[in-house]
Amino acid sequence: MASFVDLVFVLVVVIDLFLLASSRLGAAIRTVAIQGALLAALPLLLLRETHHLGHAILLAGGALAIKGLFIPWLMFRAIREASIRREMEPIVGFVPSMVLGAVGVALAFAFSSRLPLPDAGAHAFLVPTALSTVWAGLLLVVTRKKAVSQVLGFLVLENGVYVFGLLLSDVMPVMVEAGVLLDLFAAVFVMGIVMFHINREFSSLDTEKLSALKD
Repeated sequence: MASFVDLVFVLVVVIDLFLLASSRLGAAIRTVAIQGALLAALPLLLLRETHHLGHAILLAGGALAIKGLFIPWLMFRAIREASIRREMEPIVGFVPSMVLGAVGVALAFAFSSRLPLPDAGAHAFLVPTALSTVWAGLLLVVTRKKAVSQVLGFLVLENGVYVFGLLLSDVMPVMVEAGVLLDLFAAVFVMGIVMFHINREFSSLDTEKLSALKD
């Protein structure tokens, strides 16, 4: 079981690097859905005697439904409506983005052991995976021009926050965790509305077009 949990964490980090290197939006959405499904399994894989099984099942089920199914479905609908398939000219190239992501992963694993953690018995890969995923999400948000790619970056960033939140799974009430998932859903819903209006006004989801909205 321990080796399987290690594999899940490694796959999450590999997915982060793949997203930074990929220009195909469809593949990126599928990959984010896979990452969401992997993260949904973590509350059950990391279950210990001090944890509540019902709490873990509820958290895993909510994460799978929202991260792995519903939000990817919304994103696929968005790219179909906008008729876009690729991120062609990012602010930072795909290879440099992946290099920056790899540097972030190395730094996360180097410094995570020095952080004071509330749960000394937490899995060794939990914190570095969370920090690496947050870093990858931030890179996607700031280095991509397409609104879809930026929304995916926000989702990846929230995935990192979700992983870090597993450290507090014993003390965080279920309603707080449900609130985090609902906040994610609400944010993506608002971003979907913004993408719709950008595409309607400019026939493009390139956020640089917003510079045309000057007095």
